[in-house]
Amino acid sequence: MSARADVIVLGAGIVGVSVALHLQKRDRDVVLIDRQGAGEETSYGNAGLIQREAVIPYTFPRELSVILSYAMNHRRDAVYHLSALPRIAPWLFRYWQNATPERVERSARALAPLMAQCVDEHEALITEAGGTAQSLVHRRGWLNCCRTEKSLRKAIEQAHLLDKYGVDYAVLTGAQLRQLEPHVSEAIVGAIHFRGSPTSSDPGMLTKAYADLFTHKGGRFLKGDARRLAALPSGWSVVSEKGSIEAREAVVALGPWSDLVFEKLGYALPFAVKRGYHLHLAARGNAGSGRAGAAAGARAVPAGRAGRRQTLERRAAMPARHAACDRQGAASCRAVVRFRPSAPRPDAWPGDRPPAGGDDDRRDAVRRPGPFRGRALWLSIFAD
Repeated sequence: MSARADVIVLGAGIVGVSVALHLQKRDRDVVLIDRQGAGEETSYGNAGLIQREAVIPYTFPRELSVILSYAMNHRRDAVYHLSALPRIAPWLFRYWQNATPERVERSARALAPLMAQCVDEHEALITEAGGTAQSLVHRRGWLNCCRTEKSLRKAIEQAHLLDKYGVDYAVLTGAQLRQLEPHVSEAIVGAIHFRGSPTSSDPGMLTKAYADLFTHKGGRFLKGDARRLAALPSGWSVVSEKGSIEAREAVVALGPWSDLVFEKLGYALPFAVKRGYHLHLAARGNAGSGRAGAAAGARAVPAGRAGRRQTLERRAAMPARHAACDRQGAASCRAVVRFRPSAPRPDAWPGDRPPAGGDDDRRDAVRRPGPFRGRALWLSIFAD
């Protein structure tokens, strides 16, 4: 006989766990399902930013020269596999179509009220989760560092677009930046300090802390295969390690694996998957940082301490979903940041890649950043 619940939440990443906690607060009996532990997929490999400033979505470039550089695979920040082009070309075209200034502005207006609440929502969960979660979050903001005057001017221009959304930031000269972060290289000419965006030194562990809070409050967290979600006359069912679970409602929070569930159910979302490669670099001497940072096209760099290995940029790739790791692509990128809770490993010196799977992440992207509503469930997917 099947066990019952009010809601099944598929996916125990940061989105799924947060959804489960909020449903629990609304007196729903929630079962959280994942094939692994909490925060062990994309939420393990992300940048660890609670991005209050992320109001304007990342868009497809409009300048012909930039488009050509991507088409020729001459970019450091993103690459594609030629074999995957027939699959992703229609998605890329629709992504380009939806990158007009008018549509970007529409998406920003939709995102603005959500992002205005993101820090407060996390703060409430962090406070409730207690010690472990509190120790993983830092409230010093993050730095978008620029190596050239041209890139700094562009960063300032982009930051000014956020003024009407109430984003807290400061423009820093190189000297002002090094007053905040004395170990920053002289090669950095300036930065944008996004002061209102907290960072996590270990987003995977933060997700686990949230999941522990969920189970401590009586929630059920079970191993199971989300692809076995099935529609019933009375709702939904899924098979878990402890048998079948039935519920009136289901939430799909599977990130880059969501389409594997939606396609079977007849949903056609404008969905694609990209993969991020991370390299670990050693700091010079006893250098460290008190704030997250990003430089030369990096997405983000969590704040680190001396002795922790870190990366400075990330290369995103769009291969087939289950393609083998592109070691050449990984070796040529210079990195988004990864900090590990353990001591530095002797096998992760600068330029080397961690063991397979250790620092890959797969991410979802949609051609129209913004909220989607469906008949059976509500979801929100944002390009990242």
